[in-house]
Amino acid sequence: MTGAVVFTVEETIGVTTEAAQIPEQRGEQLLDSAVRYAEERHWDVFPGTWLEAVEGRERCSCGTADCPAPGAHAVKPDWATLATGSAVGARRMWSKQPKASILLPTGRTFDAIEVPEAAGFLALARMERMELTLGPVTCTPDRRMFFFVLPGASAKVPDLIRKLGWSPASLDLATRGEGHYVAAPPTRVGGRGAVQWARRPTAANRWLPDAEELISALAYACGREAAESRARGQ
Repeated sequence: MTGAVVFTVEETIGVTTEAAQIPEQRGEQLLDSAVRYAEERHWDVFPGTWLEAVEGRERCSCGTADCPAPGAHAVKPDWATLATGSAVGARRMWSKQPKASILLPTGRTFDAIEVPEAAGFLALARMERMELTLGPVTCTPDRRMFFFVLPGASAKVPDLIRKLGWSPASLDLATRGEGHYVAAPPTRVGGRGAVQWARRPTAANRWLPDAEELISALAYACGREAAESRARGQ
C-alpha cells in the first residue's frame, strides 16, 4: 500500500521535500503565494497571525503562550471582512506584515473536507485508481488533510455519509464552509512544520469536484482508519 500512495500522489513528493527544508517563514514566499492564490485561482485570502522570536523561542503573535495554532489563525473576530480576492489587495496586506500566515476563507469559492492524514492518503490512492477528478489537497503539520471541493459541502456531507451507511459522528471527517477558513502553504504552524500541498493547484484541477464525488472514498478511508485505531487500542 505504501508504494501505491507514493506513486499516486507524485505531485506531493517535490512539494513536501521543498517545504520541509524551509528553516523559517520567509516573507517573500508568503507574499508571492498570497498574490498567486488571488490572481491565478481567484481565491479570497487574508493575513493571519505570525511567528515571533521570544526569548529564543517562536511564539504566536497573538501573545497566547499555549496557542493551539501558533502563527496560523485569524487575528480578529471580524477576519471575514479582511478577505480579498484582489492580487493588488493581497500584495498590499502582506507588504505591511510579510510574516503573516495565509488564510483562505471557506464557503466562498470552495469548501474543504477534513480527514486524518492516514485516511487522506488512503483515499487519494483509491481516488486515483477510480480516476476521479480531484481538486487541490493540503497536508497540515498536525497530520490533517483538507480536500478542496465546491461550496455547499458542509450542508450535504452529513446526509451523504448516512446514505453510505455510516454515522457522521463515528467518522473523523469534518467540513469547513461559510464562516471558517483553512491555512494555505507555505504557512508554518509553530515549530511543527509548514502546511504543504498533497496536490498542488494546477490548471488541471481549476474546476473543483463536488463533495458527492469524493465522499465515498473519504468515508471508507476514515471508517477503515477508525476500525484499525480501535483494534490497536484493544
